[in-house]
Amino acid sequence: MFEYIKLEYDGAIAVLTVNRPEKRNAVNNATVEEIDRALSELEKNAGVRVLIVTGAGDKSFIAGADINELARRDTLLGRSESRRRQEIYTRIETMEIPSIAAINGFAVGTGLELAMACTLRVAASSAKLGQPEVKLGIIPAAGGSQRLPRLIGMGRAMEMILTGEPITAEQALSIGLVNRVTALESLMEEAKKLAVLLCSNPKMAVQYAKEAVLRYSEGSLAAGLAHESYLHALSCGTQDKREGTTAFLEKRAPRFEGK
Repeated sequence: MFEYIKLEYDGAIAVLTVNRPEKRNAVNNATVEEIDRALSELEKNAGVRVLIVTGAGDKSFIAGADINELARRDTLLGRSESRRRQEIYTRIETMEIPSIAAINGFAVGTGLELAMACTLRVAASSAKLGQPEVKLGIIPAAGGSQRLPRLIGMGRAMEMILTGEPITAEQALSIGLVNRVTALESLMEEAKKLAVLLCSNPKMAVQYAKEAVLRYSEGSLAAGLAHESYLHALSCGTQDKREGTTAFLEKRAPRFEGK
């Protein structure tokens, strides 16, 4: 079904792997379209609770865009191809289920932009993260100039984007760009452990909480608070809310059903 990615399932966890190790998993236009198709497949699978995104091999998560395609971009292609990637990455960011980027090596350029579109990020201790586009005479084009300052603040984002210099996994952890750092050999185990933890919580509560937090950067505090209240009200009408509160009062483990 796919040439440049793999989509596999482990129970309620889906794993999407960018599979171009000979190109350090650089993203070309065909890869973007395959990711889009994979997301459509996931949306039809009600049993999937968490998506993990990673790269093939142990050297690179995604080492940027395919330079052969990038070299051919003119003004028109620059606009259309960047907007398409923004669209697909935003689709990952806003999908109902949470996503985890398992960063197994270089996550630079569009690779870091894809990782930032994920809900959470787990990095191998050997990983390097950066937005090196200025070194090629361009700027980030798949959300880097917008998501990076929202995650780490404007000052640090300015430094990373304007210098183009990468940072280590430990540096990324210290500034909040990644959530966890682990040894490369235990990266997928750590990502799946986090995914299992997310799966243990009520499906609708996780969905509504994720949506509420994403509103943080979209507008005023008043608008965010109003949206939070509406989503809270929706969660109060779920069967899992009744089960969660009842189980707490009865001092037993809850039995959530995703309803």
